[in-house]
Amino acid sequence: MKTRIWLALIAVYIAWGSTYLAIRFAVETIPPFLMAGFRFLVAGAILYTWRRVAGDPTPTRIQWRSASIVGLLLLLGGNGGVVWAEQRVASGIAALIVGSAPLFMVLIDALRPGGQRPNWQTGSGVLVGFLGIALLIGPSQWTGNGLQLDNIGVLVLLLASILWATGSLYSRNAQLPSSPLLGTGMEMLAGSAGLFILGTLTGEWGRLELAAIAPRSLWGLLYLITFGALVGFAAYTWLLRVAPTPLVATYAYVNPLIAIFLGNLLAKEALTPRLLIAALVIVSAVALINTGRAKTTSPAPRTVVVPAPGED
Repeated sequence: MKTRIWLALIAVYIAWGSTYLAIRFAVETIPPFLMAGFRFLVAGAILYTWRRVAGDPTPTRIQWRSASIVGLLLLLGGNGGVVWAEQRVASGIAALIVGSAPLFMVLIDALRPGGQRPNWQTGSGVLVGFLGIALLIGPSQWTGNGLQLDNIGVLVLLLASILWATGSLYSRNAQLPSSPLLGTGMEMLAGSAGLFILGTLTGEWGRLELAAIAPRSLWGLLYLITFGALVGFAAYTWLLRVAPTPLVATYAYVNPLIAIFLGNLLAKEALTPRLLIAALVIVSAVALINTGRAKTTSPAPRTVVVPAPGED
């Protein structure tokens, strides 16, 4: 059992840590919203059909409404922002910025009516995390040259993180199916519909040239469907049932680091001391937040939440 747990955990590390690079390759020659819409349409249809054939009950109208809200916030707002921003921002930096979503979850949860106030450990993690973000995206005069970031792309990634955090918090108490994979399939189908609509409104159909799609963009899209969505989710949901939650949660610390090093290795993305220091600060902050929340919260209601804007 221990061997299988670690194999599944490594699969999650690799599958979700590499999705950011796959997104970068996919959007090189495929319009981003249409790419993501097709990805989630295929993956969502497979998950939904599989679980219905396996005997999961037909979702109710309320469950469809909840899954649609979660899917639009997570996949249209969160992942949609990531795929668009990766046209302008390196995949490793995108992974690191959206990996800070737990910081925004703590803030939003603290500010909303009836939300949970952070303890000193969680609050310290939020402060450290935002210092790490400032180090990453702040003026180069602070820490020297080496990173040239696109301001619009960074702002879109921060907005994607906020929308992701909002959807994740909403999903905690939303009426969703008891089957995590069925609910995830529903969210993907709803998110894909929103992405196709946004792609239509932004004129992406006119920019889609099938003959001009590069092979590595097609391979990137195929990888996102198979490993990012199907393999990653199958391993993740199995781990949630059989492995300790703190062990499963380590993906949040490992995946951004994998994304940074894969981006450097396979796409020649910059790997500077400033980026590495910011990565260590932000990852440490997320670990501090998760540890602090684990000490003060009872187990949350079962949710169907995609782990992070790019890790799906």
